[in-house]
Amino acid sequence: MIYPCFCAYYYKIMLETSSTSPFYAEGLHFTCKRCSACCRFEAGFVFLSKEDSSRLKASLNLGNREFSETYCRWVPSDDGKMQLSLKEKPNYDCIFWTEEGCSVYETRPLQCRAFPFWLSTLSSKKNWEITARDCPGIGQGTLHTEDSIKNWLTLRQMEPIITRSEV
Repeated sequence: MIYPCFCAYYYKIMLETSSTSPFYAEGLHFTCKRCSACCRFEAGFVFLSKEDSSRLKASLNLGNREFSETYCRWVPSDDGKMQLSLKEKPNYDCIFWTEEGCSVYETRPLQCRAFPFWLSTLSSKKNWEITARDCPGIGQGTLHTEDSIKNWLTLRQMEPIITRSEV
């Protein structure tokens, strides 16, 4: 699985300065099959925005501290800051994954809602094809237009990941 890198520089390149059309200019087919392959078995990070955190805390009826201590961890980023991410279970399943699927599906984080329309996945056709190997919904179902795909990327800019400086 390829995990997202949310560097503003790369967004600018992809969304504003590209003189050639992206490989997804004609759109991409994707319909989630709810197989949970993106939620289980492999280590990774589900980064949270303030909006994600607020939605999850409200749906779980938890305060800041209890939510953070129970469900979150800080992970280092390339710029020396720490980013807020969901914890994983020891087997690498998402902390919210159960045998019935996602226990917070209706309030799941933006990163989960946006999959597979992540910058890292859309940076090349090859990355899209690599991701498709593990996701049976890629190449199936609904056609997502170039504009709708770019909207997912823009939404991440509008809902940045919670960070803190390492002290």
